[in-house]
Order: sequence, then structure tokens, then C-alpha cells
Amino acid sequence: MARAFVFPGQGSQEVGMGRELADVFAVAREVFEEVDDALGINLRRIMLEGPQDELQLTENTQPALMAMSVAVLRVLQREGNFELGAKCSFVAGHSLGEYSALTAAGTFSLADAARVLKERGRAMQQAVPVGQGAMAALLGAELADVEEIAKAAAAQGGVCAAANDNAPGQIVISGDAEAVDRALVIAAERGFKRAIKLPVSAPFHCALMQLAADRMAEVLAQTKITFPAVPVIANVTATPSSDPDEIRKLLVEQVTSRVRWRECVLAMKAHNVDTIVEIGAGKVLTGLTKRIDKELTGMNVSSPADVEAFLKTL
Repeated sequence: MARAFVFPGQGSQEVGMGRELADVFAVAREVFEEVDDALGINLRRIMLEGPQDELQLTENTQPALMAMSVAVLRVLQREGNFELGAKCSFVAGHSLGEYSALTAAGTFSLADAARVLKERGRAMQQAVPVGQGAMAALLGAELADVEEIAKAAAAQGGVCAAANDNAPGQIVISGDAEAVDRALVIAAERGFKRAIKLPVSAPFHCALMQLAADRMAEVLAQTKITFPAVPVIANVTATPSSDPDEIRKLLVEQVTSRVRWRECVLAMKAHNVDTIVEIGAGKVLTGLTKRIDKELTGMNVSSPADVEAFLKTL
């Protein structure tokens, strides 16, 4: 059997993330310093001290979460003295986490990943004026149900689509605010009572993000992408990807496409993965792993204590 490393997406950020890691490990401090140098801002200060609303800005959140994930991974590699391919068979990441996965696998340099994610965050925020878009989680509904609800909502005007297939019973929709609100009414009428509007600043992973996708095509065309050290399970296809041209194409498509996270996890299991290790802030993906397949072992590594515990399992 085998292990996969996965990397969290937006929503896992919190002020103070990385403080313990940077206090204990020089290599973590080096990662944060390199990201700061690449961006020309003091992102580490925002990560460690806030304020929360500054960290929540998408153009800060995205490189910050990537920096946290890469810092944890480099600490593991330094302390455990291993190459990525020796300890995991696949990497994957949820939305922006896919960039963390690609950076972990050596496809992007750390500096390039920081710059690309800063631009990605900015482009996604600018694609739709604040307040015009929305996202909501439909809990207890399955993907086919949500697709029908979104289609019915969009039939009355506007964009509404399933944006994140996170786990059984946890599907997120995205689109025009009015269409998303209609979808929630339709869902309630069809017996799905648990729906949560998400506190996001833009409607990610739907057709409204096309301007952001166009911008990312320009940015990625100018960014060096190399073959990853281990295959990357892509959000768009839920299949392994290693070819740089394909990776570039899929990252552009990812901006407007559904995050097929449930399928990504099941694809890794189909390739004999039995342990999913979440690298970076929070425990969101670890929780989803347990919901997706109870046979899989999920764990997260974020703090020095987590690092010590995980290295004992190798």
C-alpha cells in the first residue's frame, strides 16, 4: 500500500499559522523569507500577526497557505532526511492547494508559485464585483441532486453550478448571488434543509471566473513548469498528471471548473494509497478523507508536535 500527501485550500487559513514551526525550524523561516522576497511584501507578518481581514484577502490567503504547506513539507524532509518520491506515491491539493502540491513536487519554484498565486488571487477577486457572486454548501445532498438544483436555478437566469464535490453529502455551489439564492430555495423545497452560505469574496470555480482563467493563461504561459517528482492528481480530471503542458492547461481550466476532490481521493485509493497525509494549515482535508472512504487513514501535519509524530510513522 502507499501514502499520498495532500494540501489544503482556501478556508484553512488562520492568523498565527506557522508561528510554532518558524520558532523551532530554520527551514520554515527560510520558506517564509523566500516567499516574502518573491512578493515584495511582509506576508509572514500577516500570517503570524494578522489582522484577520488582511489575511482573508484572496491575494494574500493563497500564497500564505502555499507557504505554510511548503514550510511543513520542507521541515519533514529536512528532519526525516527523505526525498518526496521515497515517502509518497501521489500529491494533490484542493483548489489553490494544487499549486502547493505542484511546488512540493518541484514543478514550480517556491518563488514562482508565490507570484502566480498572488496574481491568481487578485484575478479571481477582480473577475466578479463583490456582492454579485456567492457560494453555498449543500449538506446531505449528493452530486446528482445538486446538479439538478443548480440547473433549475440557472434556468431562471444567471450562473449556478456545482463548484466543489468535496465528499458525499458535502457539495458546494457557486454563481450569481441571485441564482445561488434561488438554488437554496429549490433545495429546501426538495427536502434538503441544510444549506450554508459561505463567507467568500467571489464565486470560485464557475463560469463567472472566465476573466480570471484568461489572466491565468497569460501568467502561466510565462512561468516555468517542469515534470513533477511524483504524479499530481489534478482537480479538473481526478487523474494523475505529469506532463508540464497538460499541467499548465489544467491549471487554467481549474479556475472555472469543478474541484473534483472526492474523485481525487478515490483515484488515489484506486492506485493503492491507504494513507492520506494533509500537509499545512488546518484539518479540513483530513475530515473529508474520513467522509469519503472510512477505509483510508487520514492525518494532518501542521505543528512541530505533528512533525515529530509523523516522522515516527515512517
